[in-house]
Amino acid sequence: MSLDCIANSKLEETGFNYTMSLIQGKYKMFILYALMEFKVVRFNELKKYIGTISYKTLSVTLKELESDNLVHREEYPQIPPKVEYSLTERGKSLIPILDNLCEWGDKNRV
Repeated sequence: MSLDCIANSKLEETGFNYTMSLIQGKYKMFILYALMEFKVVRFNELKKYIGTISYKTLSVTLKELESDNLVHREEYPQIPPKVEYSLTERGKSLIPILDNLCEWGDKNRV
């Protein structure tokens, strides 16, 4: 690729940039991975699984993933309140990418 091509291209207009804008963040990939592995997960289960995430950060991150239509939030009208999270069809379309990241990590772990 010539330097001229690089100079004239705009990263912000690429599919890569769009994808990264959806999954970038300290915990988003951990949440997506947990939902990929465990299918339906409650809030406190996610908190225990990730461990280092605060309740506020988990809540904000789940809301972002939900607004990007990657995560589905199901609230059940009962006492105490019950809320479950799962991947949407759009979120499930990321599974091959997550699988590839897992495989790469397994093969290249030092």
